Amino acid sequence: MHASRSVVPLFVGATLLAICCSAVAADNEEALIKRQSQEFSDASASGDASVLARDLDDHVIFMNETGEIATKKDIVDSASPSPKGQSNSLTQTDFKLEMHGTVAVTSFTDVLTQQFHGQTLHAKFLSTEVWLKEGKSWRMISSQTMTKPEDPPAVVLPGALLDEYVGTYEDGPDFVYKIARDGDGLTATIGDAPPVAIKAELKDVLFTPGQGDRRKIFQRDASGKVTGFFSRNEGRDVWLKRVD
Repeated sequence: MHASRSVVPLFVGATLLAICCSAVAADNEEALIKRQSQEFSDASASGDASVLARDLDDHVIFMNETGEIATKKDIVDSASPSPKGQSNSLTQTDFKLEMHGTVAVTSFTDVLTQQFHGQTLHAKFLSTEVWLKEGKSWRMISSQTMTKPEDPPAVVLPGALLDEYVGTYEDGPDFVYKIARDGDGLTATIGDAPPVAIKAELKDVLFTPGQGDRRKIFQRDASGKVTGFFSRNEGRDVWLKRVD
């Protein structure tokens, strides 16, 4: 009886130790992948071909922010330091990771800071990566990146010019878009939806804050009167005709 009782705590202790070791190992793997992912971003920014070659699987499927598919050879061969007067840095934020055995899926925002001949430029990219453990090493087998839309700088237009946009625009009777004055600015209403603020990027080019990848390009007749606008979304235009 006494001997058998002593086995129970030993067994429990061994089990707890195994669980703890497993958890520590998982934490170490996650930390490794996170570090390696940031190192890959650093190498992409600096043009370090050796790190890119180390981290990429030979059969990686890599889609960049322009929608182009690149092979490992494409990426490594095109890596080079920035030209004189330029430098780039990429810092990952909002990093998330899901482990699936020997496969890890990450998502994050790459924040670009670019020095361009005395000017500082910023951009953000949304990325997902898939890493596969091969032996003791993790290598990227898939990546997809898209540019995070940013609002352009807004300008203040004279009140008389803002008044020229006020009116009702239609893309058929079932899609009605109304622009109205709101103090020193403009609002837009689609159907029965509540009004939202719209701003000007420049004369005859308006946008909705939070939708910086879309533009409203206004058209005028020979006399200068606004006749409608093209709702432009990533190069695709929908025409809305002014009806009052």
